[in-house]
Amino acid sequence: MTEPSRLPHILVVDDHREIRDAVTRYLEKNGMRASAARDVSEMDTHLRAGRFDLVVLDVMMPGEDGLSAARRL
Repeated sequence: MTEPSRLPHILVVDDHREIRDAVTRYLEKNGMRASAARDVSEMDTHLRAGRFDLVVLDVMMPGEDGLSAARRL
């Protein structure tokens, strides 16, 4: 069994809780660590606190959208 700290870590950013939770559960069931953020501001907080292998962004969110956030990343 792989140590949790060695698993790919994915950040899911989506303003719809049901979608965010479903994607997070799917990733975890398939052997990855997953964290979730409800908007780009919360994503920035997660990124300051840790490292991620991938960020999955919703394109249409209130405030800063996923495309703008992707350009910054």
